[in-house]
Amino acid sequence: MIVCVCNRITESEVRKAARAGCSTPEAAYGCMDCEVQCGCCLDYAQEIIDKECARGSRLRLVTAEAA
Repeated sequence: MIVCVCNRITESEVRKAARAGCSTPEAAYGCMDCEVQCGCCLDYAQEIIDKECARGSRLRLVTAEAA
């Protein structure tokens, strides 16, 4: 799904940027060499980033000692 029509940024691209550490749409778009244009996408992009970050915080590393 397209999140940002102006820059043709997809939901999967925003998720990937969030997994790489971007916590805002501006940072995520910057990772893709883009800038926010009209701003209509910012709320939805932030929602995707927040969900991806929450998903990542639920994951935990299982070490040999814990297994």
